Amino acid sequence: MDPLTDIVMLLRPRAAFSKPITGKGRWGVRYESHGGPSFCIVQNGHCWLTLGDQEPLLLAEGDFLLSPLTPSFTMQSELGAVCVTSRPARTGVRYGAPRGRPDFRMIGGSFEVDMVNSALLELVSQTIHVRAAEFDTSRLAKILELLLDEYRADRPGRETILQHFLEAMLVEALRWPCLRTPLANPGTPVRGERSTGGSPCANDDAGGAGWMEARPGLIVGLRDAQIARALRVMHADVAHAWTVATLAKCAGMSRSAFATRFTERVGCAPLEYLTRWRMSLAQDALSRGGRSLEGLAVELGYQSASAFSTAFRKRLGCPPGAFARRARAGA
Repeated sequence: MDPLTDIVMLLRPRAAFSKPITGKGRWGVRYESHGGPSFCIVQNGHCWLTLGDQEPLLLAEGDFLLSPLTPSFTMQSELGAVCVTSRPARTGVRYGAPRGRPDFRMIGGSFEVDMVNSALLELVSQTIHVRAAEFDTSRLAKILELLLDEYRADRPGRETILQHFLEAMLVEALRWPCLRTPLANPGTPVRGERSTGGSPCANDDAGGAGWMEARPGLIVGLRDAQIARALRVMHADVAHAWTVATLAKCAGMSRSAFATRFTERVGCAPLEYLTRWRMSLAQDALSRGGRSLEGLAVELGYQSASAFSTAFRKRLGCPPGAFARRARAGA
């Protein structure tokens, strides 16, 4: 299986809401953190977005942004505009002058994921900004327009359609190569990278001047062809008794070089990643019920239910049975 598809399917995005956002003239708005995933795409005009304590980010026409863990943020028509505090609404909102044709239009929204699997967001926790000036965002724009249309309508099967649109949006957004972070001084190349004069997001090896690698995580690991091979075989056969040596062989690398690069790219050691993924699958299965501990243990690569229970308790702080009861009770 493809690791990215596995992650998105296990998150089970749902309960989406989407709305049009417009503005005219000079305006600014401030929202509190809600910690859940949110998204937007600019249809016309531009605005300045400041996430938490980060530097302001210009969202231009056609730009798409996905924030898996939305912090407090401000949006402004221009830097320096006074921001008023607002609350999230499920209907369209307008900022600035109340009358006249808006000079700014955006589709925005948010959604929920299974709380049992919300820890998976840590694997894809960086904010993704796809710039229309560098990449064709028309596919994302179409998906969000369909999502907005479906949300507005009251058709049979609405929630199922919304979930599939969300899954498509997540996969489309998370596989973009442009997942780097701009430096404060765009004229200073990052140590170890070459200044190519081309797109800063062209590929892993040709990091343009003024850009640094994104935080380690699954997406960065999948951008590395050799590390991606190891990730794919782990996801394809999670029950296999993988060792660092066998994974390194799959990646076509020496054991030491593979272990070092995997940790640099993904943010944890290879077998630690495997354990985390097994525990994510375990939590998902236990929350849904209908599986014996013996069968689940075998599926996840443990020699016995006892060995699985010990590993689960060590990782989660409670035995599988107690976790299953709490999860199904909505705790």
